[in-house]
Amino acid sequence: MMERIKLAVAELRSDMVKWRRHLHRHPELSFQEHNTIAFVLERLKEEGIEVRSGVGKLTADSPGTGAIALVKGTKNASDKCMAIRADLDALPIMEIGKETYCSTNPGVMHACGHDAHTTTVLGAGIALHRMREHWSGTVMLVFQPGEEKEPGGASLLVKEGVFNDPKPLGILGQHVTPELPVGKLGFRSGAFMAAADELYITVKGKGGHAGSPHLLVDPILIAAELLTALQQIVSRRNKPGRPMVLSFGKVIANGATNIVPDLVTMEGTLRTFDEDWRADLHSLLPKWAKGIAQAMGGDVDFNLVKGSPVVKNDPELTARIREAAVAYMGAENIVDMDLRMGAEDFAYYTHVMPGCFFRLGTGSPDKPGTTSGLHRAEFDIDEDALVTGAGMMAWGAVSELER
Repeated sequence: MMERIKLAVAELRSDMVKWRRHLHRHPELSFQEHNTIAFVLERLKEEGIEVRSGVGKLTADSPGTGAIALVKGTKNASDKCMAIRADLDALPIMEIGKETYCSTNPGVMHACGHDAHTTTVLGAGIALHRMREHWSGTVMLVFQPGEEKEPGGASLLVKEGVFNDPKPLGILGQHVTPELPVGKLGFRSGAFMAAADELYITVKGKGGHAGSPHLLVDPILIAAELLTALQQIVSRRNKPGRPMVLSFGKVIANGATNIVPDLVTMEGTLRTFDEDWRADLHSLLPKWAKGIAQAMGGDVDFNLVKGSPVVKNDPELTARIREAAVAYMGAENIVDMDLRMGAEDFAYYTHVMPGCFFRLGTGSPDKPGTTSGLHRAEFDIDEDALVTGAGMMAWGAVSELER
C-alpha cells in the first residue's frame, strides 16, 4: 500500500503544483475563503468524492467557508475513520515575490503555507479515492477556515459536531517549515505548540500641548512603562524552565510632534504551555497594568481574548505516525522537533481526540523564498514538498485504519 501511495501522489505532482499555484494566486482572508473552498469542492466533485460544505460558520447566519469530505476504502467493510486537516486562509501581507503565481489580491498572501496544506490534503484524498479498492475504512478530509483569526475555525468545527458522524479515531495535521529541508519531516510527542492569547490595551491619559507636560497625563509615557514593566514582572513571576512569551507588536499613539494624545493603544500576544499559569496571568496582567497606569495618573482598559490552547500531540498516535514516517521516508529524513512558541488552532482538535501535528520540510537554498520565515512577504515553498506532504498524510491515515 505504501508503494501504491507513493506512485499515486507522484502521478498527481503536476496537478498539485497547478492547484497550489492557483490558490497562491488567489488568497483570501480568514472566514472569507469563498472562492478557495469553491475550488476545492470542484476538484472533489470531479472525482465523485462525498462532500459536506458550509461548515465553520463564524455566525449563525453566515455561510460557512469550510467543508468535510469522506473518502471511503472498499477493500473490506470497516467503520474506522481517520481525519486529515487542511487550513484555507491567507494573511494580510503584501507579497513581494516575482513568481508568476504571486498573489493577485493586493495586501493578501499565503505567507503561512495554507495553500500547500490545502493542496496536500486534496492530493492525499484524491490519491486514496483512486485506489479505494486497496484499503478499508474512511479518511475524512477536513478543509477548515479561519486558522489565523480568533475564534479559530477549528473551534467552530468542534462546536458544530462535524466529527460526530463518523467519529474519527484521530486526526493528522502538518505545517510547512522552511527551516527543514524539503524531503524531511519533524515530530514531537506531547506538548508541541503554545497556547496563544491576544492582548488589547487602551492606555488613558490627558493629552494636550507637548510643551506643557505639567498639565498633562502622558499616555505615551505610561505605555512605555507598561511595555517594560509587564515584561519584567512576568519574567520574575514565571517559574524558571517554564516556557512563555509576552510580546507587543502594535502600539499606536496618534499625536504629533507637539501634541500628546489622550489615548494610546497596544496590542500583543501571550504564549504559554502551562494552563494553570496561563489562567493566573489572565487575572494578574490586567491588575498589574491598571496599577501601573493609575500610579502614573492614568488608567487602562485591558481586553484579553483567549485563543487556542496548547497543541497536545497524543504520545501513542505520534509514535505510530513517526514510525510510519520512518518507513515511508527513511529514518535519516525524520527529525525531532523542539517546543515551538507559535500557536495553531489545530490544538482544539487535540483536546477532543488523539492528534498528531507534524512539520513538513519546504526549504531549499537554491530556490528563492523557500528558506524565508513564515509570515514574511517573500515566503515561498519548494513544491517538491507537495508530494511528500500528500503522500505522508495519505499513508499516515491508512496505516492507522489498517493497524
